[in-house]
Amino acid sequence: MLNPISLAFKKAKNEKRPALLTYTVAGDSSKKQSLEILKAISNYADILEVGVPHNTPVADGGQIQTSSYRAIKNGIKMNDIFKIVKDFKTNKNSKPIILMGYYNMIFQYGENNFLKKCKKSGVNGLIVVDLPWPENKIFSKKCKKNSINFIQLLSPTTSNERLKSITKDSHDMIYYISMLSTTGGKLKVSPKKILANYNKIKKISPKKNCVIGFGITEKTISNFKNTDGLVVGSQICKEITRSLSNRQNPVINVSNMVERLRKKIS
Repeated sequence: MLNPISLAFKKAKNEKRPALLTYTVAGDSSKKQSLEILKAISNYADILEVGVPHNTPVADGGQIQTSSYRAIKNGIKMNDIFKIVKDFKTNKNSKPIILMGYYNMIFQYGENNFLKKCKKSGVNGLIVVDLPWPENKIFSKKCKKNSINFIQLLSPTTSNERLKSITKDSHDMIYYISMLSTTGGKLKVSPKKILANYNKIKKISPKKNCVIGFGITEKTISNFKNTDGLVVGSQICKEITRSLSNRQNPVINVSNMVERLRKKIS
């Protein structure tokens, strides 16, 4: 039986389009509004990445850092994040949730307790930015035992030999970081080059779902229609910031943005 993440990719493929993955920070701009945003964008997104706020996010650019700062300032805690996920999952038709963050959050919570809480609240996958292969092998196996998809990361600097090993150890989804940058940076690499690297990954591991993240925006997303999935994060966080600054409703504005993104790849 396919897990919810694999089912989401299968549905998108049946509709002859890439899966749309969104990223928002848990607790931005408040716990209540964070949940409202998830519910609203789930009408158009296939998989929802939920960021765990961190005070020293090594991979996150300015837009996500701003979102994280707001959430931390408002007192978001790990248990609050699990509650947001659980409340979102009360709908039987809810989309898959992937938590994205750093290993410190897991270490402080305790790996086993963290995974139990993930399973209980309805988390379907994990991206742990600073826990690379092969250091993540033991934790990855623990995730699999708990029916949680541990998502491996690949980058333009990943050697072919290492790429083969990582994809072999990956679960059902692989995340390809399109360029050497933090999130939210302008696309410094041509779409042609990114797609060439993506196709190399697919040739090595054709059965694994591979998504492209970093630099994917409303302006660039249509260049990557022939892929398994695309991740948009910083632009969404930027829209939340813009909406709050203009005293507008970020739930409506972000939902409209994700609807436009979906149309561009459909």
